[in-house]
Amino acid sequence: MPSRTWTPTFPLDLGALLMPLRRGAGDPTFRAGPDGVWLAANTPAGPATLRVRRTDVVEADAWGDGAQWLLDGLPALLGAADDDSAFECHHPLVEQTRRRRPGIRLGTTGRVWDVLLPAILEQKVTGVEAFRSYRELTRRFGTPAPGPADLFVPPTPRAVLGITDWEWHRAGVDGGRRRALIAAAQVAHRLERACELGGQEGRDLLRKVPGIGVWTAAEVAQRAWGDPDAVSFGDYHLAGIVGWALVGEAVDDDRMAELLAPYTPQRHRAVRYILASGVTKPRRGPRFSPRDYRAM
Repeated sequence: MPSRTWTPTFPLDLGALLMPLRRGAGDPTFRAGPDGVWLAANTPAGPATLRVRRTDVVEADAWGDGAQWLLDGLPALLGAADDDSAFECHHPLVEQTRRRRPGIRLGTTGRVWDVLLPAILEQKVTGVEAFRSYRELTRRFGTPAPGPADLFVPPTPRAVLGITDWEWHRAGVDGGRRRALIAAAQVAHRLERACELGGQEGRDLLRKVPGIGVWTAAEVAQRAWGDPDAVSFGDYHLAGIVGWALVGEAVDDDRMAELLAPYTPQRHRAVRYILASGVTKPRRGPRFSPRDYRAM
């Protein structure tokens, strides 16, 4: 079991950095508890599990063929490559949150596929639906994670290409998301280059795949290479939250783009501070009802 310790040179909020990688409370690839944060992942060297703990320093252990790869990427995962020195606050709420939460940074997993798979599953459905499908697909077509944690490594592109129609249906995945996943799995090795390109170029590469739009590309960019400007336009809730936080009213995507324009090229960083502020939009109606495609 290889391990390493690392001392950050900046305020570190472990939860704020790693929780965006969790896809729902029952995510079989992620666990957080008193013994640390556990992640199961595919790496270029094979499947692996990483445990990260914060004491006086950051302590990490890893298991599996990709253990050393995950340990080598630990500083980047925890935001060491993030540069927020040029960020300027244009709203009091953003300034207050930045001062109150200095440990909010943008980490990078360095890999596209493991964050692209759940991002596609989250397209145009409720979180409940998406997280349920991700749990079922990962437990059935992923592999048990190396090490002592009861986790699973996400399905590989090859495993996704082997899923039959009735198995997609059983997992509650409709035709549009199914086709997007298959198209992405067919070129998954090429999509990893998006991490090297970064920024808009990286997002443009992802969007060459049919079924991957602005929202999905942004969700991947935020996690895979810590893109500070990748805003999740098209999100069901985000524009409303940003609008209420900055101008006290609901807005659409176009208006949200106007409000965030002063933060270019660090709009996503501004959004992270807005979300961390705790401001939410008022609830004025019934929740969007999840659909169960397994019953159709």
